[in-house]
Amino acid sequence: MTHDPKSFGKVAVLLGGTSAEREVSLMSGRGVLSALASRGVDAQAFDPAERELAELKHEGFARVFIALHGRHGEDGTVQGALELLGIPYTGSGVMASAIALDKVMTKRVWHAEGLPTPRWLSLGAGQRAREQLRAVPDALGLPLIVKPPHEGSSIGVTKVRGYSEMQDAVALAARYDDDVLCEEFIDGIELTCPVLGSGDAARALPVVRIDAPGGNYDFEHKYFSEDTGYRCPSGLAAAEEAAVQRLTLAAYRTLGCRGWGRADLMLRTDPARNDRALFLLELNTSPGMTSHSLVPMSARAAGISYEELCLELLADAGLDHRA
Repeated sequence: MTHDPKSFGKVAVLLGGTSAEREVSLMSGRGVLSALASRGVDAQAFDPAERELAELKHEGFARVFIALHGRHGEDGTVQGALELLGIPYTGSGVMASAIALDKVMTKRVWHAEGLPTPRWLSLGAGQRAREQLRAVPDALGLPLIVKPPHEGSSIGVTKVRGYSEMQDAVALAARYDDDVLCEEFIDGIELTCPVLGSGDAARALPVVRIDAPGGNYDFEHKYFSEDTGYRCPSGLAAAEEAAVQRLTLAAYRTLGCRGWGRADLMLRTDPARNDRALFLLELNTSPGMTSHSLVPMSARAAGISYEELCLELLADAGLDHRA
């Protein structure tokens, strides 16, 4: 699809922000800014950590590309402000953004809809006594994953292999969040699948398989390491690839997402179970757009360049409620 760059008007690329993922957002935003400018779009950087959002209206911005990650960017707060300002923006609306950033709430919705996700326990601030922490591995098994439910980019995440590691893992996650999510560990293949579009017109892009050293896909391996392997095409059998895409679309639509997103999943390969079952981990409503990011990688495999992807996302900018 051909887009007239002049039809977008003056575009703000929101980048940086105040979340723990600020540095990643700056990388994403700069990439988007460069791509849009290369196609003739009047795009300008706008960092909400340094400027009031009301300036978007005062300075005549016609639409916004959200390249923010994490809180105050991906959690419905910025989306709500843009709704009030009446400026169309990329990605999901207020409710879908808020739910998707909250991994516990996301799991509750998926579970209620019969979509597979690893078993979990949520620990509030008053549920971290030693005996309560020791009960978590009894319920979920070992190893298990401990993470802050409102952060991304693997920030504050620990793979716990023994009872003695629980206290430190929970303390680390609690540095970033009031609540702590403890999740069943799924032994298998890590996958991710992007989605473009909205409603019945949403389409899943090619699946990416992630091969991180030692299975440790942490912050360093996501954004800076050259040791992490990515396969796109994924190498999965055609029927399995299609199953991942179907589940991703179901997860995306169930949360009410629009514009674009990316689901992270596990394909269980535990020899003791021999079932190759799929599990949804989370859904990102403002995925990374850095040089190491997975949505651009998948889009390339589908014949969509980085620049074309940015234009398509910008063209799909909208509001939950038009005036």
